[in-house]
This record gives sequence, structure tokens and C-alpha cells, in this order.
Amino acid sequence: MESIDQVSINDLSKRDLLLLIKALEFTGENTKLDEFINLKNNIVKELCFLTETTEEEFITYLEQNS
Repeated sequence: MESIDQVSINDLSKRDLLLLIKALEFTGENTKLDEFINLKNNIVKELCFLTETTEEEFITYLEQNS
């Protein structure tokens, strides 16, 4: 379990990150479970904070560079 501490966002490709975000959004919309939407929003919010971008800019970047 110690190796889990070494996992970082750097280990994910832009394509994989976009896929995770879109999958959480799709699942939340289709199951009506707020946990999926909240998780997606929290992930995007944190990544936008780290990259100093808006959600729209961040998602557009991932879509264009995946």
C-alpha cells in the first residue's frame, strides 16, 4: 500500500483525465446520484485552482490536446 502514496496526477495522460471527468459526469447524469457529479466538480475545481484556469478553459484544453 505504500506505493499508493506515489501515485500522482502526472501519471495520467490528458486523454485519461478527460475520460475520467466525462465518465463521472455521464454517470452522475444517468444515475441521478449526486456523488458522481460532486466528485467530478471537486476534481475539476482543484485542477482549475492548480492551473489557474476556469473550468471551461481547462476542459477545452483537455479536449484539444488529448
